[in-house]
Amino acid sequence: MKLYIAEKPSLGRAIAAVLPKPHRKEDGCIWLGNGDCVSWCIGHLLEQAEPEAYDPAFKQWQMEHLPIVPESWQLKPRPQSRKQLSVLRKLVKQADQLVHAGDPDREGQLLVDEVLDYLGVKGQRFEAVKRCLISDLNPQSVLRSLADLRPNKEFMPLSVSALARSRADWLYGINMTRATTLQGRKVGFQGLLSVGRVQTPVLGLVVQRDAEIEHFQSKAYFEVWAQLQTATGDTFNAKWLPSEACRPHQDEEGRVLNRSLADNVVQRIQGQTATVESLKGKEGRQLAPLPYNLSALQIDAAKRFGLSAKQVLDLCQQLYERHKLITYPRSDCRYLPVQHFQEVGKVTHAIATNCTGLGDAVTHANLKQRGRAWNDARVTAHHAIIPTERQLDTAKLDRRELQLYELIARQYLMQFYDAWCYRDTRVFLTLSGGQFEARARQVLQPGWKALLPATKKNKADASQVGDVASSGDDKDAPPIQTLPDLKQGDSLLCLQAAVKDKQTQPLKHFTDATLLAAMTGIARFVSDPDTRRILRDTDGLGTEATRAGIIELLFQRQFLQRQGKQIRASEIGNALINSLPEAVATPDMTARWEAQLEAICERQSNYQGFMQPLQQSLQALIVLSQANLPTAFGAVQAPARKWRGKGAKKPKRNRGTTAANGSRAKPGAGKAAGASKAAGTNRAKSASRPKPAAGRGSSSSSQAKSARSGSAA
Repeated sequence: MKLYIAEKPSLGRAIAAVLPKPHRKEDGCIWLGNGDCVSWCIGHLLEQAEPEAYDPAFKQWQMEHLPIVPESWQLKPRPQSRKQLSVLRKLVKQADQLVHAGDPDREGQLLVDEVLDYLGVKGQRFEAVKRCLISDLNPQSVLRSLADLRPNKEFMPLSVSALARSRADWLYGINMTRATTLQGRKVGFQGLLSVGRVQTPVLGLVVQRDAEIEHFQSKAYFEVWAQLQTATGDTFNAKWLPSEACRPHQDEEGRVLNRSLADNVVQRIQGQTATVESLKGKEGRQLAPLPYNLSALQIDAAKRFGLSAKQVLDLCQQLYERHKLITYPRSDCRYLPVQHFQEVGKVTHAIATNCTGLGDAVTHANLKQRGRAWNDARVTAHHAIIPTERQLDTAKLDRRELQLYELIARQYLMQFYDAWCYRDTRVFLTLSGGQFEARARQVLQPGWKALLPATKKNKADASQVGDVASSGDDKDAPPIQTLPDLKQGDSLLCLQAAVKDKQTQPLKHFTDATLLAAMTGIARFVSDPDTRRILRDTDGLGTEATRAGIIELLFQRQFLQRQGKQIRASEIGNALINSLPEAVATPDMTARWEAQLEAICERQSNYQGFMQPLQQSLQALIVLSQANLPTAFGAVQAPARKWRGKGAKKPKRNRGTTAANGSRAKPGAGKAAGASKAAGTNRAKSASRPKPAAGRGSSSSSQAKSARSGSAA
């Protein structure tokens, strides 16, 4: 009997739907007409054992216990998943062929691997497991995936990376949360001070931004603009460019700070003759943006529709699992396999059917144009998020689901449009001995920008050929104006001039969109130049699947708060960051971790090379955290834990989101760092090797063996 093990029931049902009938449904599985069976996990079925399971003393949070470091790691069934685990235990014993159908990412790989190991699938039997990678739940795509099974052992580096990440997050979260919380109690703060590898640096970004805004001192500066007229009566505007002689009156960015100087320029140039000294023209082009990965989609949806990262992820899961209208949404990739190009006609036909508003966009698309998005070399375990071939009455979608589907579909259609082409013109003039500059941008070909929704800015960006436009997000784009025909030596009349009063502006408070952008482009916030160079090629803080949960977790812990669309740190969040060592509150360390974990996935590093330095640094961080009393907490009131109390419900946590750090992990690890029932480890001398403990509580020995032997290196 062949047993397919999916990550969740919806995926299991999609697999069963394309396999031989008749089907016989039983509790936790579906039997197929040919005697094979489809079953599933329900997210992680296993979690880390609680600290007191190893040593009853660990139930009390005490500094002398730290650092708690495991010698043997143990897993236990999650209480709500015991029944499904029993179903799988029975089926695995009966099966002679196993197919791993977890989600196509490192956490999905570990999720099923750890169950197989826990149920005793070892040695040659584990080596014989097949892997099915499904990123589209529509029948045709599922069939293609089932016809392309691969050896599961090819994906062991993903599993080892996920194992290393979850254990590292667990170690870091338990020890640093306990150390910080105990330190807070010394000054009378009785709340939980959760510290995590990912969540704390994200909080640090917000605290730092808030402080920069609070301490920002705005200063006035001045610009001089002249309105110039040609001999034929055409007019345009030019800006004064201060000479080197004005340097004493400028700041480091060249802004004029002396109002008297600007007024003097205005008086000298009004009614005077200007001469065109030179003209410079440069044509540019901008290719269509690539199809979405999850972070890019979350950022755009936040800008367009005001949706939070979690809302976007939840809506995507509905579009993927329930409606089957989009491909796998937790993707970090923005490219597509070349083979997919064969499906372009079916996908675009579905878009035109599902979204009548995009019908013209499909009609005018060049479906023979295969752009840069189709690149096998850039596709990983999953590809970009795109629409599927499925046609559906979109009346079945709610408003936000439809908005998100159209956003994804529009981005996909852009791949079949030409580049946006423009011409920038710069005119340099002399006027009363001073130099002025006029700039303009002319759209030569609207290209893919013709598909942008009709907002004021987008109308300018994608205006008809011959019009002028700003480049949207390009801060260096010329102002929107039309320049008349000019040539070198032309004389112009300065009709009028004026001083524009300006004020320097602080950075803006984070929003959902800008905080996500900061997490994905974390290299900008890293102080060490060497680390910054490495991080330009990584995914930043967290992963595509975890960033929404990280942000939501910080709100749940009341470390962050919303003020309209702005995200700001709370009093507790500020106090926490200001009481922690800099290495804990900044992204440098966690970003290096992500680079190392990715190296494990790519077989460029191994488990031991990641874990051993981490364990060595943990003791030093604990000592640093105890160096000074966190006096900032003296006047801070601990938040009430609202979920406690009769009739109250404990807040739900997304699959695999840890309470300690917000990264996607085994749910037990998440509970670990934050609550008294913290998942823990056996206090021991060393955790340099991922050794499984004896008995059913052992972690994945197959993964541990791979890590020890260096097969993931």
